[in-house]
Amino acid sequence: MIGAAETYVAVRRAGGFEVVKAEGLLRSFARFATARGETHVRTATAIDWATLGVSVAQRDERLKTVCRFARFLRAEDSRHETPPPNHFAYHKTRRPPYIYSPAEIGRLMDAALHIGIPGSLEPQAYFTLVGLLAATGLRIREALSLRFADVTPSGLLIRKAKFKKTRLAPLHDSTAAAMERYLALRRGVRVDREGIFITDDGRPLVYGTVRRNFRKMLAHAKIAPAGGRWPRIHDLRHTFAVRALETCPEGRQRVGQHMLALATYMGHVNIVDTYWYLEATPELLRDIAIAGEVHLCGGPR
Repeated sequence: MIGAAETYVAVRRAGGFEVVKAEGLLRSFARFATARGETHVRTATAIDWATLGVSVAQRDERLKTVCRFARFLRAEDSRHETPPPNHFAYHKTRRPPYIYSPAEIGRLMDAALHIGIPGSLEPQAYFTLVGLLAATGLRIREALSLRFADVTPSGLLIRKAKFKKTRLAPLHDSTAAAMERYLALRRGVRVDREGIFITDDGRPLVYGTVRRNFRKMLAHAKIAPAGGRWPRIHDLRHTFAVRALETCPEGRQRVGQHMLALATYMGHVNIVDTYWYLEATPELLRDIAIAGEVHLCGGPR
């Protein structure tokens, strides 16, 4: 069982999937099943092991990890049983994203200039980072991984992003100009690192630190928690997707082309992932209402 788990993890990793968590879970399951003297996946054993999770969400994740493993094994050996994936009746809920207004993004960028020592590189790094995320919808880790060689005349080269894909993200002229202004400052800091976003002492900006400082930016920008939860830096990616949809051309075929282009730009393997980022806004609802009136009544009243 342990050898089969190692093979499955290797195949998934070769396919570009992140398997760190699944690897740990499957090793735990394999040890649990082996201790029972089993060499094949058994539904009862999988459920017993999954039940050891401390929450319903964890139990569900554990069982579904075994389900994927079992389906893989059954391709060559039908003696493996596939547990029912919805045994724990867990339904994942989507946290509503916070859609920033243009004014709020401007205040966030201004607040970024108060991070670190005034006049040093670090405030400019945060200022440029927030603007880049808002203008491109990059994942935060993609932006933090950028190196000098990734900035090309055609756009940003995003290397080995999610699912190990590499893509080119074109930049608007204004965004490219802002990046070049920051890079001119960054080149003046001589450190043995090629990373673009660094601290004043030359270390790369890391996600945990950026997340903590982003909370400070929110407070400085007077952007309060929504529904008891603070907006996230990842919500800038949601905001980008929604604003892009607001500029969508009319016509079903053109909308489809627009969404496909957006999915490609954002680095999504499946366009369904792009739909996940969309959220109803007053602007979108107004546009939908006007389109409905045009279709039903021949025009807005």
